Amino acid sequence: MADAIVLVEPALPAEKRAYKISDGRRPTDPELIDLWLHGRPRNTVTAYRRDVRRMLDFIGVPIGAVRLVDLHAFADSLVGEPATRKRVLSATKSLLKFLATAGAIEYNVGAALRVPKGRDALADRILTKADTKKLLRSGRRPRDTALLRLLYEGGFRRGELASLRWVGVVAGEGCAYVTVVGKGSKTRTVRISSDTLAALNALRGEAADDAPVFTGRRGAALSESQVWRVVRGAAKRAGLTKPVSPHFLRHAHASHALDAGAPIALVRDTLGHSSVAVTDRYLHARPTESSGKYLRL
Repeated sequence: MADAIVLVEPALPAEKRAYKISDGRRPTDPELIDLWLHGRPRNTVTAYRRDVRRMLDFIGVPIGAVRLVDLHAFADSLVGEPATRKRVLSATKSLLKFLATAGAIEYNVGAALRVPKGRDALADRILTKADTKKLLRSGRRPRDTALLRLLYEGGFRRGELASLRWVGVVAGEGCAYVTVVGKGSKTRTVRISSDTLAALNALRGEAADDAPVFTGRRGAALSESQVWRVVRGAAKRAGLTKPVSPHFLRHAHASHALDAGAPIALVRDTLGHSSVAVTDRYLHARPTESSGKYLRL
């Protein structure tokens, strides 16, 4: 069994603690990165690990030896999309802050590194109601139509639907409840319409409760990339020129629901934008409201 990474001298202030392996050696850079990434969503882990490896490969020294001048040189070397530059530098700052707080490195040299704000491109990713309707009608098969409807009405992420099982779809009085596991392994239940439930049930056949809701030709669950391709294909058939992704439908849900008068707290809870207090677990186990009710499919 691999050696565990533990805190030594726990009585010391946080800034004077140090992570060490149980045999007394200092953890390697990959081990420190694993500590920083622990518990984060899978896609975040993949992107952040790639970003910090890019930084360390450029600088060419261990994390503990990185200097501010090295970070400035790395920042100056980044070219291309401003959003990518912002993400890479934000990941770098996050890693160094975490390790300094934990005592794994002596100083947070990333504290003085400036991250460009960049332009907020959210407005570019919100589809109009007319374009959304075109998209929802452009699925090639019943599975695609049901997937598109659920992405929009429930405001789900593509990973949430890729991992959705039939046990997570429960019929109610004139509606249904879909339970997914979102970011940070947080579970939330979203109320959807009976029409969307009917579109889902048309796909089920004799599938067991633990079977995936959305499957490919061989019966395996759709991957996140396949969900992405379903949406992109529908967008092309709808004649949309934007590089539409599944998250566009999540943005559309939030924007359209708020425009229609949905309470902001309800949209927040439906999309899972914030953590839910302990008592709210009971209130939202079978919600009587959903911001999806404000949408017209």
